[in-house]
Amino acid sequence: MSFGGNKMKNYHWATLGCGVIANELAQAMQQNGQNLYSVANRTHSKAVEFAQKYGIKKVYDQIEDVFSDPEVDIIYISTPHNTHIKYLRQALKAGKHVLCEKAITLNSAELAEAKQLAQENHVVLAEAMTIYHMPIYQELSQIISSGRLGALKMLQLNFGSYKDYDMTNRFFNPNLAGGALLDIGVYALSLVRWFMQEKPTQIMSQVKLAPSGVDEQAGILLQNDVGEMATVALTLHAKQPKRATIAFDKGYIEIFDYPRGSKATITYTADGAVEVIEAGSLAQALRYEVNDMQKALAGEPEVMHFDYTWDVMEMMTAIRKQWGLLYPEER
Repeated sequence: MSFGGNKMKNYHWATLGCGVIANELAQAMQQNGQNLYSVANRTHSKAVEFAQKYGIKKVYDQIEDVFSDPEVDIIYISTPHNTHIKYLRQALKAGKHVLCEKAITLNSAELAEAKQLAQENHVVLAEAMTIYHMPIYQELSQIISSGRLGALKMLQLNFGSYKDYDMTNRFFNPNLAGGALLDIGVYALSLVRWFMQEKPTQIMSQVKLAPSGVDEQAGILLQNDVGEMATVALTLHAKQPKRATIAFDKGYIEIFDYPRGSKATITYTADGAVEVIEAGSLAQALRYEVNDMQKALAGEPEVMHFDYTWDVMEMMTAIRKQWGLLYPEER
């Protein structure tokens, strides 16, 4: 399917939200020789300040005005998780293409609704998942496809952040869809899905809840129908390295800081030989997403890997169902 335009078109991007990620987006656009077209934010004064910082011409008086602006091609949503579906509905119904921060929705039912709206309005819907766009993962996929590492057996992933024990901040607050799974677990599960041939069909997990009732710590075991397995360890109140080990029968890959990885080490089983693969740059992460989104609008929607986003959301929904963990919007 073609969504019109061509790869050289200067698409008009709007940011919905002006936090850390929005700042990175504005910088990525400037690296591309472009500028954000407009900014929408709940607090108008912050939007004005953001626009001045990056030379953005248009600031909306009301956050909803971005949806009715005929000049806007793409909206990047970077508001809290639990607000995504509200803004996705408005953006997609207005015929806007959307790149939405992870986790794209709270659950698979919300994502199914958003997917349907995107199809009905002939627009691209995608999750801003860095892993799907970092060049290192394209490079590793080619190496794996060559067969020199053999068959995938096991993945082990860690991700731990130390967040202050404040139950009102976004990490622990159920009213802001807090918890380890949607905030950091989405990266680990996206990496699992990138390397596995098929999505996991068997899922077991354990969870430790924070005093607020969201998931503070979790261990997850996954297996798919071809016997590939993964273990995931997540913590929000204890630091862990963002480390991934992907084990094949002829060698294993190690990646540190995998959400924005740029370097991987391959150790071969037969002789212990070590090969270092480097591709891309951490600092360019948002630029890779922007470029791929523009390719999607030019007729290559598969570069956004919505199928993986869908599988990951189904996994996270199933895991939280095991825990009995619902957010206020889901009750």
